Amino acid sequence: MAAADDVEAHLALALELADLADGITVPRFRAVDLVVSTKPDLTPVSEADQAVERGLRARIAEVTSHTFVGEEFGVTAASSDVDGEYRWIVDPIDGTKNYVRGVPIWATLIGLEHAGRMVVGVVSAPALHTRWWAGRGLGAFRNGERIRASSVATLADAHVSFAWDGSDNFEPGGIGPRLLALSQRCRRTRGLGDFWQHMLVAEGAFDIAIDPVVALWDIAALVPIIEEAGGRWSSLHGHPDLDGGSFVTTNGRVHDAVVTALGSP
Repeated sequence: MAAADDVEAHLALALELADLADGITVPRFRAVDLVVSTKPDLTPVSEADQAVERGLRARIAEVTSHTFVGEEFGVTAASSDVDGEYRWIVDPIDGTKNYVRGVPIWATLIGLEHAGRMVVGVVSAPALHTRWWAGRGLGAFRNGERIRASSVATLADAHVSFAWDGSDNFEPGGIGPRLLALSQRCRRTRGLGDFWQHMLVAEGAFDIAIDPVVALWDIAALVPIIEEAGGRWSSLHGHPDLDGGSFVTTNGRVHDAVVTALGSP
């Protein structure tokens, strides 16, 4: 595991990268001449997505020899086996569909993995005037204030949020009806989606957040924040796997009940 001073130094670098990203995304948000194209998977990508990733890749290459994984341009391998133990995982704009439509729920996600474990996470959402961050063993923070997951102990008292992004994501395996059934057992349901619902779990406003379909860069930066806030995360199947393809975060107390409910036939 990375030493505490290494975590602090890498967190400082991640926060610097977030400042760099904000300097690119904010001026182009709601710009009438923003250039948007469609990727092969039919999802949108803006010039800002690409500019942020290029900028962050360049800065990481200047100051480290670590591996870099980004949503837009793939993997840049480390220059040595030792450096390969570190992997930066970046989503330049999580919530691009919101970004290009002028909805302020979007963020740059910056995570650092060391020897297979996420050790640093920064989520910068400048249109919400909010930034969350954590370093392994250093705690989790929102705009500089320490945050903690809630102490809600039952589904009946829990607030849940889940992303509903079209039938293609919710029909396979019957996950859609299971999500609805779970929500009916909880006190209150909202559907924020993307990074924000999970950060609200970390700060204790929500107790459960669920994304049935995710990629590595959608969740890597969120993991240290959830863990350092005292929460818990896994795939829909209950496994803490960054490549699990789904993401469930809770305050920890209701996690087993949530996973059980989502796995019910």
